[in-house]
Amino acid sequence: MGVRTTVSRATAALGVAVLLASCGSGGDGGGGEQPGGALEGRGEVTFATGKDTSGNMQKLVDEWNSSHPNEQVRIIELPESADAQRQQMVQNAQVKSDAYTILNLDVVWTAEFAANRWVVELPADTVDAGKFLEPAVKTAKYRDKLYAAPVYSDGGLLYYRKDLLDAAGLQPPKTWAELTAACQAVKATQPAIGCYAGQFEKYEGLTVNFDEAVHSAGGDVVDASGKPVVDSPEAKAGLDALVTGFQQGVIPQKAITYKEEEGRRAFQAGELLFHRQWPYQWNLAGKTDGSSQVAGKFDVAPLPGLNGPGSSTLGGHNFAISAFGKNKATALDFIKFFTSEPSQRSNLLATSQAPTLASLYDDAELIKQFPYLPTLKESILSAKPRPQAVRYGDVTQAIQEAAYAALTGAKPSDVALKDLQAKLQELLK
Repeated sequence: MGVRTTVSRATAALGVAVLLASCGSGGDGGGGEQPGGALEGRGEVTFATGKDTSGNMQKLVDEWNSSHPNEQVRIIELPESADAQRQQMVQNAQVKSDAYTILNLDVVWTAEFAANRWVVELPADTVDAGKFLEPAVKTAKYRDKLYAAPVYSDGGLLYYRKDLLDAAGLQPPKTWAELTAACQAVKATQPAIGCYAGQFEKYEGLTVNFDEAVHSAGGDVVDASGKPVVDSPEAKAGLDALVTGFQQGVIPQKAITYKEEEGRRAFQAGELLFHRQWPYQWNLAGKTDGSSQVAGKFDVAPLPGLNGPGSSTLGGHNFAISAFGKNKATALDFIKFFTSEPSQRSNLLATSQAPTLASLYDDAELIKQFPYLPTLKESILSAKPRPQAVRYGDVTQAIQEAAYAALTGAKPSDVALKDLQAKLQELLK
């Protein structure tokens, strides 16, 4: 997923309590390996992850548990915000706690966790690179060694109200100007509808949306060598498209508070014409149980850009094994189970999240049920990664602060980008 997940504050507090209670615990869990040691030990393991809104993650865990009575997996739910999830995992690692065995990492965290030796290297044959999407496999590696397994991939999609565009005689927009014009046309008969929203709250989702705006305008945040190049006319044009969107009402003011779930609920309530979102929204927005007002009325298209089709930021999640967790052999087998074809098919059917096995995107039966799969595959294959950095937490915070300052009018976009360039040069030396 790219960066979504929801969980209650009480659950977050419970996760912290588990973390603190486990600090320095010395149980051998049946394996007795030292932190960061070999992939040995069998028995119970914990799985730290964001909440699965579909319940299919628990379903797969239950399936594993039913056939592994002596190697049970227990889910530990982490906070809603991706940043808060990362912070809790980092805190757990820094005190060398064994509270978490398996970590559900945003793809961009893999390098940081591997470089700090918070996760262990996995056998190369854990993932058959020939069967997985190449961009997904790259996210699981650090210095050409495998430190995680790609379980979910993700590419941004433009969800749109097909019924309203059809009524106006319009096609899905390929550029930001076309999107704005379509909004004006639809508002002529639907004045209350909001035009466009993405993820603009100051958290990881804003980094993703900022990156997409910059790349979709022909710019880059860092170049191929990892050098910051964000202080450019192209980057400014991309950021200005979002700034102007807020100023002109193309993006509703309340969207500055949107993470994935806030935007999803707004789209499902019929409040938005366009919504930048990950694939998981497809199933939820299509439910006919009364929870969605747009079931059967929407479709998806590639993200629009400044002068043509845009570019998605590469999202997704990898499963890694904590260097301090117990029963690593069990953890590795569970990861292989979760990345298997039956498990990925099950997850796609239940959640509409993007799989990492390439064959599922070409399955005729799946395409019938999820017609967006070819569009999604192209989005992932052409997606641009976020900056790869050992100090990624500092990098993403700098990006969020600069983008948020520009979107809220606290800084002109050129000043925000100049400041960001200087900060990234310091962080990415």
